[in-house]
Amino acid sequence: MSDEAPVAAEKIEGIVVGVDGSAQSKCALRWAEREAVRRGSVLNIVSAYTIPVFAASSMDAGYSTLDDDLIRGGAEEIVRQAHADLEGSPAQIRTYIESGDPAGVLLDLSQDAELVVVGTRGRGGFVGRLLGSVSSALPAHSKCPTVVVPLCMSKEQEAPADSVNDRKCIVVGVDGSDRARSAVLAAAEAAIASDLTLRLICAVPPVGAALAWMPATVDQEAVLEDVRYQMSVGTKWLRSHYPDLKMETDVVSGPPVEVLIRESEHAVLTVTGSRGRGGFTGMLLGSTSQGVLHHSKGPVMVVPDSEDPRLEDRKNFDTRA
Repeated sequence: MSDEAPVAAEKIEGIVVGVDGSAQSKCALRWAEREAVRRGSVLNIVSAYTIPVFAASSMDAGYSTLDDDLIRGGAEEIVRQAHADLEGSPAQIRTYIESGDPAGVLLDLSQDAELVVVGTRGRGGFVGRLLGSVSSALPAHSKCPTVVVPLCMSKEQEAPADSVNDRKCIVVGVDGSDRARSAVLAAAEAAIASDLTLRLICAVPPVGAALAWMPATVDQEAVLEDVRYQMSVGTKWLRSHYPDLKMETDVVSGPPVEVLIRESEHAVLTVTGSRGRGGFTGMLLGSTSQGVLHHSKGPVMVVPDSEDPRLEDRKNFDTRA
């Protein structure tokens, strides 16, 4: 185990999980460990700490150094315990202690990581900060996919391996945007790797309730029909890149966030883009982001937009274009 903070030039590749010693953090740690084993990736356990402003400003240099040592010692103990909790794991594990704002630390590490994992809430460390005062910083700006694991997953993690699991698919929320398509590609890869069905969901809010500014002549069924067509185009495009993918689609009339939360109850993983155009992703990191991330019944992966060349050929399947 390495207790030294990584130097700036060092790249931390693989899966990064932020820990703070809370139950939520431990739940995220377990999920990240299983994912690291499945992918054959390095698992990087990271804890961050900061010196309270009042302490730094009111103490002389000697006391500030002592305070830094005490706080760092607490972070080191959290990392040691996290490593001990994974004793016997086949994953390759590395540990790091970072000085700095937890959200900022993870954002920096996301530059080279393949995945960043956090819990839903904490006790003032990574998780409490990430979904507290800087709630959208990591999912909205991370350079790699971010997975948020709810505490409710801990019961499933403790269940016997041969127990019946109601989670049978990977769900991805789509809204027709390029950013959502980046999420679809990531979700498809996850579904194939896990030999699971990919369920593509598009939720359309009732026109009268969500789009009051639109003319009364707008027909809700016409809106749904257009969305179904776009879903058809999308599935043909996706099939061209993943011919062996098991896939199902559904267009649902209802508030996107509520639909997404409901779908997450039976999903191994629920995937969204980092931003959208008013559907799942636009709302996820907007005003209702806290509700989605805090009330999801399973892990949520937020995928940043990319410059994947596969996004360009979707238009080849749209006969209306």
